[in-house]
Amino acid sequence: MKKTLTIFCFLLPLMACAPFLGPGTHPGEIPVPGGPSVEAAYHYSLGVRHALNGNIAEAIEEYKAALLSDPQSPFLAVELASLYVRSGQFEEAAALCEKSLLHNPNYLDLHLLLGGIYFETRDFLRAERQFREAIRVDPKALESYLYLSVIFAEEKKYGESIGILKELLRVDPNNLMGSYYLAKRYAEMKAYGEAELWYKKTLKIKPDFESAVIDLGVVYEAQHKFNEAVELYKKYIESHPGRVDMKLRLGKAYLQDRKYLESAKVMGEILRVDPTNREVRLTMGMAFFFSGKDYDRAAEEFRTLLKQDPFEHRARYFLALSYGEKKLYTEALAELDKIPEASDLYDDARIQAALILRKIGKPDEAVAVIKDALMKRKGDPDLFNFLSVLYQEDGKLAEAEQVLKEGLVFSPRNTDLHYRLGVIYEAANRFDESIREMEEVLKLDPNHADALNFIGYSLAERGVKLDEAEKMIKKALQLKPGSGYITDSLGWVYFKQNKNDLALRYLKEAASLMPEDPLIQEHLGDIYARMGMIKEAVAAYRAALKLNPRQESVATKIERLLKKK
Repeated sequence: MKKTLTIFCFLLPLMACAPFLGPGTHPGEIPVPGGPSVEAAYHYSLGVRHALNGNIAEAIEEYKAALLSDPQSPFLAVELASLYVRSGQFEEAAALCEKSLLHNPNYLDLHLLLGGIYFETRDFLRAERQFREAIRVDPKALESYLYLSVIFAEEKKYGESIGILKELLRVDPNNLMGSYYLAKRYAEMKAYGEAELWYKKTLKIKPDFESAVIDLGVVYEAQHKFNEAVELYKKYIESHPGRVDMKLRLGKAYLQDRKYLESAKVMGEILRVDPTNREVRLTMGMAFFFSGKDYDRAAEEFRTLLKQDPFEHRARYFLALSYGEKKLYTEALAELDKIPEASDLYDDARIQAALILRKIGKPDEAVAVIKDALMKRKGDPDLFNFLSVLYQEDGKLAEAEQVLKEGLVFSPRNTDLHYRLGVIYEAANRFDESIREMEEVLKLDPNHADALNFIGYSLAERGVKLDEAEKMIKKALQLKPGSGYITDSLGWVYFKQNKNDLALRYLKEAASLMPEDPLIQEHLGDIYARMGMIKEAVAAYRAALKLNPRQESVATKIERLLKKK
């Protein structure tokens, strides 16, 4: 159990956390307790001096003596209970507060302290009761609202947590921590629009509030608003030029926004003053790697980092990928083999090794690598999934099906395994079974965009239940905006519904999003052909044929159109 000097410090990070002498008491002050007892005041004064000198055991004895002289004093009860908290005696502190409340039910500090004790010991039911009592005694007991919001969040009662914070903000509309925690609750619920709104309000109250800046940046990144994150971090760095951690966030935001040169530049600036910063060097190497232009410099950064820390598996993994891009497959496999089973990257390393083995013409060894990994990581769904992909690529659909079913024995609710099994059923022309498997995915996750798209496109391809297909694909596109595959599905369902203008709009958009996909180009050719746009149709079909020369049906469509000219 964690011991704490001040049970309120963790919740209110902007407050200085001084040794806790009791609510409303500050170091250097010796308040005189109410009541007529001179003896109580004498023992209390001695206790305060002991507490200020760090002699907690002696202070406790003096406070006990003071309380013995004035047994119903709520002030002395709070002071003694606070010292019990400082010494980790939570049960004694709680018992003392409960006893004092029998005589002083409207003493605010008793409710606040007791609520904090119960919160610290994770007795949330009793903590909630005390903080509600504190609000009854004083509706402006603002910390009580904050504590209640955290309790509800811990219990995943996000609606109640948000409700109590809104009550706080009605009492104090510009309360910094109320606004901040309301933003955090929305972020935890992935209601990013609301979270963004409240983080911005928080920063209006205190523009330099670092935690709110960082959290707002995370919310921006979660929404892929990388440019906004970049501007936020840059503005903070302008007034805090020495903040390496914020510069690192800026570099990572550039990286996610695919602005690789900008990311590398920021990381280089940090490395000039802090050449041993491993996270910065890793990010710099990743910027070079993902730029697709400088695998040599990427490998150099990763090797430098590995000299500093041979156990930095992320650097080793990306070093292997850099070697792979340079076609140094032996070196790549050697690095991947060094990533141990205990590493979080072990599965990815084995999968990358299998991909390299297939690339160099060793498909059986690729399968063996994944099987060996499964022996070490029994039941790992990602490995089962990838092994099924290897079998499918070799045309071994029965083996792929069997592997996925074995994986589902270990992970019966894994949506990826169910989804892959549906794909295998479709490849085997077992349409009804593929749909049933996708429906199972949607039972487990109603917002699984790929399953929604799969069913919708399958229905559209067969020309059945087209209204239902349209609804499912539209929902999938809301969940995954900008997806070329889903955009194509929506265009195709409109094609099947003879809504030509809509079909053309979405199929053109899909082709711009996925210009290297031959099926999307073929779909675009089909709608052009139907609308009598022969030149455009031939161009789309030729693009499809260039991407996949073995499509005899597409070649036939071109011949037919040219004959019509």
